[in-house]
Amino acid sequence: MSTRGMSVGEPAASSSAVAPEEDIDRFDAEARRWCAEAVAKVRAEGNRSSDTHLLSVPLPEEWGVDLYLKDESTHPTGSLKHRLARSLFLHALCNGWVRRGRPVIEASSGSTAVSEAYFARLIGVPFIAVMAQGTSRDKIRLIELHGGRCHFVERPDQVYDVAAGLARETGGHYMDQFAFAERATDWRGNNNIAESLFAQMSQERYPDPAWIVATAGTGGTSATIARYVRYTGRQTGVCVADPENSAFLPAWREQDPSVTTPLGSRMEGIGRQRVEPSFMGSAIDRMIRVPDAAAVAAIRHLDTLIGRKAGASTGTGLWAAFRIISDMVRAGERGSVIALLCDPGDRYLDKYYSDEWLAGEGLDIAPYLERLEGFMGSGELG
Repeated sequence: MSTRGMSVGEPAASSSAVAPEEDIDRFDAEARRWCAEAVAKVRAEGNRSSDTHLLSVPLPEEWGVDLYLKDESTHPTGSLKHRLARSLFLHALCNGWVRRGRPVIEASSGSTAVSEAYFARLIGVPFIAVMAQGTSRDKIRLIELHGGRCHFVERPDQVYDVAAGLARETGGHYMDQFAFAERATDWRGNNNIAESLFAQMSQERYPDPAWIVATAGTGGTSATIARYVRYTGRQTGVCVADPENSAFLPAWREQDPSVTTPLGSRMEGIGRQRVEPSFMGSAIDRMIRVPDAAAVAAIRHLDTLIGRKAGASTGTGLWAAFRIISDMVRAGERGSVIALLCDPGDRYLDKYYSDEWLAGEGLDIAPYLERLEGFMGSGELG
């Protein structure tokens, strides 16, 4: 008998030995029925919610550049985060993470929490939003309107650990939008924001945009758009506009995801002190740092152009879009540019539309308003 491969003194395995069987059955028919009903409710909500509008922003005809805003404020919960919340709930339900009677907890600066509170109530589970003290009062009201509860922390960088701790204490699920935003959404299609946007552009004179401008809170939206652009073979550039005090741009510039910043962003919903796992910097073509005063000036200017108030995340992206258009006009390039109208401005009347708040933050928007007035006449942003 050959002993090759056996240690000295090691007994030969018996040919009649049978490995022990193990059978652990955790199938719960009631839990499965509840999950199926919850998934059906979320899918039905997506089916009956109409797609969001694509707004044309007037620019001088001779420029040969068209500007559009994808108006995500028309979702049932009034923001871009409605799409994310729907995807996160489906992802968590199908993974078996969200269970009947157990709370869903999220770390959120506001809009995601509003949308997740809506979906939590839809499927009948409690919802707790962990957020910084400075979140706008209107967002807090909306979270509570949808049946959610708010848990406040002093510093924005505390939300992650506190949310995870609450999930452990309650036996609930920490949704963690920052980790799962880019993987919960099907970036190949399934009516994601990119597929919707390009379908709506199909009849325009420049159907494939030269640039799409997004902002980053989780990074999930820019990841979805950038992946879809590559998946469909387009030459559209993807730009992320970043506010002050955010780690995304310096980390992208240095190609160092460990970069952090000491202060939180003034722009609710965007800009983070760390690089979130869902931010796919390798898929982004361009980044623009936008001063907070410029972002506020941009939404004030937008109100004069189309009669719509928007949040400062919209202003951050809009200023970057104006910068790109200025570059195109200077170079004699024609084409289209798309930015996102992320949420309505009536949530921020006590902040970005308040001169008292601006003064308290030391923000002077007058020079940027002057630059925007000059831009509309000459195409030069300055």
